[in-house]
Amino acid sequence: MTKKVNKSTDSGADIERVSEAVSMRIKNTRKAQRLSLDELSRRAGVSKGMLVEIEKGSANPSIAILCKVAAALGLSVADVVNVTSTPAAYLIEAGEIPTLWRGEQGGSARLLAGTSGPNMIELWRWEMFTDEAFSSPGHPQGTFELLHVEEGILTLSLGDRELSVAAGCSAVARTDVAHAYENRHGERLVFTMTVAELHS
Repeated sequence: MTKKVNKSTDSGADIERVSEAVSMRIKNTRKAQRLSLDELSRRAGVSKGMLVEIEKGSANPSIAILCKVAAALGLSVADVVNVTSTPAAYLIEAGEIPTLWRGEQGGSARLLAGTSGPNMIELWRWEMFTDEAFSSPGHPQGTFELLHVEEGILTLSLGDRELSVAAGCSAVARTDVAHAYENRHGERLVFTMTVAELHS
């Protein structure tokens, strides 16, 4: 069985809008912090060539790369893809919600909302079809996720531990270790996920 892992942003309008927001935010924040591309590359653990392509708007970075660059700049992923704002309450229109992962069978991961970093909370909606999977390196120490499965069965792997989360069930996971989400079953999997990365 072939599993596509970590294919990044969606095609069409989403990818253009997300690439433009990512390019501008990273470039402007890096310059405001007076960081060279070399220094940001060192801090983020991302090649200088990739950063150049991101800032030019010609790269399609994976969620993992966005996480690394955002963290190195003291931002959240929501800051970088431009779905945060400063008022006490604000609306994010349906057309402004970015798709940041697309699976080979048509699955998707959408960042529904998120707070500004470096302390951040994000709300995601994932849809996966048979044999689709997404893996992630560990997030910063203490990061945890709350997951709720609406349809199907989620296989959640954390290191050598594996949980099977059926429709109607929820899970709490420390995701400061390598982890993965998979749909090993023949039905559509839909789950929501809240990620909390809180620094002391």
